[in-house]
Amino acid sequence: MCQVKLNEEQRAEAARIEEILLATMRAEAKVIAELLASKGNSQLFGATEFELRDRCLALGRSAVETVLEERKKGGTKVRA
Repeated sequence: MCQVKLNEEQRAEAARIEEILLATMRAEAKVIAELLASKGNSQLFGATEFELRDRCLALGRSAVETVLEERKKGGTKVRA
């Protein structure tokens, strides 16, 4: 895991973002868990695998959108 050195302001921003992301991730984890539980071993690859990958990519996209939205609200400072 990548460890980034943050100053105090950046740590506060990271904590705010983390709280928002955790709620989204919890909801998505439930959907993913239900998807996987509904499939037998022989169904885990192929279509299920692609659906899982798409959901993970959407989660990453949501993380970026969350940060941008928070910065628009003025909750965090934009760094170049």
